Amino acid sequence: MAILVIKHSALGDMILSLPLLRAIRRHHPGEHIVLLTTAPYADLVRRSGLADDIWIDTRPKLWHVGVTWQLIGRIRDAGFTRVYDLQGSQRTKWYYRLLRLAGARPEWVGNVPGCAYHIPDPTEPMHITELRRRQLALVGIPDPGLPDLDFLQSDIAHFRLPARCVLLVPGGAPHRPAKRWPAERFAALGRRLLDEGLTPVLIGRAAERAEIDTIKAGCPAAIDLCEQTSIADLAALGRHAALAIGNDTGPMHIIAASGCPSLVLYSHESDPRKVSPRGEWVRLLQRPSLQDLSVEDARAALPPSR
Repeated sequence: MAILVIKHSALGDMILSLPLLRAIRRHHPGEHIVLLTTAPYADLVRRSGLADDIWIDTRPKLWHVGVTWQLIGRIRDAGFTRVYDLQGSQRTKWYYRLLRLAGARPEWVGNVPGCAYHIPDPTEPMHITELRRRQLALVGIPDPGLPDLDFLQSDIAHFRLPARCVLLVPGGAPHRPAKRWPAERFAALGRRLLDEGLTPVLIGRAAERAEIDTIKAGCPAAIDLCEQTSIADLAALGRHAALAIGNDTGPMHIIAASGCPSLVLYSHESDPRKVSPRGEWVRLLQRPSLQDLSVEDARAALPPSR
C-alpha cells in the first residue's frame, strides 16, 4: 500500500513537520510513503529518510487545467490508500475535490469538510504543532514530539569558531521588514555578549547582507558567515553554539530544533501562538514593534547559555 503526505512549505513549517513524518512512518511500517512538496525542501526530507519517494509540486494556478489535472492523475494512478494533508491550504482542499471528481477516494486526513478524518480549522489561535498533533490523533498516531535533526550532520571545522559563541540571526522575510529587530541593536547586543565571553557569529542570506554589514561594523569582532551556511551547517552550528538570538525566520527553527538555547523575537507581524520554533530550550519575546525592544530587555530574556 502507498501513503501520500502533502506538505509544501515553508522552511520553519517543514522543520516542525519532521516529527509528523516520523510518526506517520512509524504508524505505517512497510508501506510506501510519498511526500508531495516543493523543490526547496526536497533535499531536506530526502536526507531525513522519512519518505520513500518525493514528488515536486510546482503549485500551478488552478486554472492551468492541464498541469493541475496531470498532478491529480498522477496521484489517482498511484492508488494511495490514505492522504495526510499537513498543509491544510485552499490548494490542498481543491486537490481533495478534484481527486474525487477523478474517481479517487483515498482516506483523507485533513481539514476538508466531509473527508474521512476531518480536523476543523481552529477558531482560536493554536500552534500548528498542536493542530497537527490532534489531526494525527484522529487515526491513532501518538504525540510526534519535538523535531530531531540528528540526520543533519555537517563538518563546520573550516569556520574556525571559538568554543564559546552566540549565533545572531537578523534576517526575516524581505517584504515584511517589521519582523526584523534593528541591526544596530543586534550589534550592541553582540558587543555586550562579547564582553561576557561569547563571540557573535552572524547568520544570514544575501537578502540580509545590509543588516549583517551593519552588525559587523558595530561589532567588528563578530564572525561573518553570511551566505556561507547550508541547512545542515545551521543544525551543526546550533549544536555547537552556546546561545542563539534571532528574528522570526526559518533558520531559527533549525537552530532551536538542534538543541541550542534560543531566543526568538516577534513583532505584530506574526503570531507565535500559531507558529514558533520548537526545541528543548526556546524562549519567545514579542513587542508590537521591534523598534521598541531594547538591548537590555533582549539580554534579560536570553536563556542561560550552555
